[in-house]
Amino acid sequence: MTAAAAGRPVALVTGAASGIGAATARRFAQAGCNVAVNYRGNADGAAAVVAECVAAGGEAFAVAGDVSRDADCRRVVQQAVDQWGRLDCLVNNAGTTAFAPAEDLAALSSEDFNRVFTVNVTGAYQMVRAAEPALRAAHGAVVNVSSHSGFSGKGSSTAYAASKGALNTLTLGLARALAPGIRVNAVCPGFVDTEWMAQTLAPAELAEFKARTAEMSPLKLLVSADDVAEAITWFALGARAITGELLVIDGGTHLAVGGPI
Repeated sequence: MTAAAAGRPVALVTGAASGIGAATARRFAQAGCNVAVNYRGNADGAAAVVAECVAAGGEAFAVAGDVSRDADCRRVVQQAVDQWGRLDCLVNNAGTTAFAPAEDLAALSSEDFNRVFTVNVTGAYQMVRAAEPALRAAHGAVVNVSSHSGFSGKGSSTAYAASKGALNTLTLGLARALAPGIRVNAVCPGFVDTEWMAQTLAPAELAEFKARTAEMSPLKLLVSADDVAEAITWFALGARAITGELLVIDGGTHLAVGGPI
């Protein structure tokens, strides 16, 4: 740790090698934070994000770990604390899904549900548990990256939507349990213009989906990863009087009563 880095806030972002997590790590660095960039398998992506954070003026390092494993959660948190002596912000962004049409109840197995819930819900809980002492010492903040699917029940699969509903409930419970020392909030994006949907839609289908989503939005836009990251860093670094909040970020699409996503 350099002398210049000693007084900076420290942020730990899980699943930060791409998408919303990467955008959030960059935002923290731009705001003057040191950043621990967690990843599970995308080492090259994490290294690129670290380089971007350093270029923005902060210190950063990449730390591998699977949030579904409690030992990994404890090790990742400890590495951040060992590196900079503190932890001010935890962003639980790591997530997974099992793509399946909601109307096909045979498309999801119990193993699918267990995997999705273990990463999306249990993983967030384990990260908060591991980080609690350091966050409490810093009077810090947790931001969970949930989804509008947790309200609508629609999304990449029923398992995914149900897990995000559970994450919303977890956010409320932790906000009560950890107050007044730690604030806990969640962002709940709708469709975000990342590579997430490219896993299941062909390029032409994805382009049509994006156009339809933007047209449906009252603001006539696609939400970007940076839009979500802006809200995350605001929750983490500001918003001192806000806890237990579930913030929808979807360009107003939830207002489109005639055809909501």
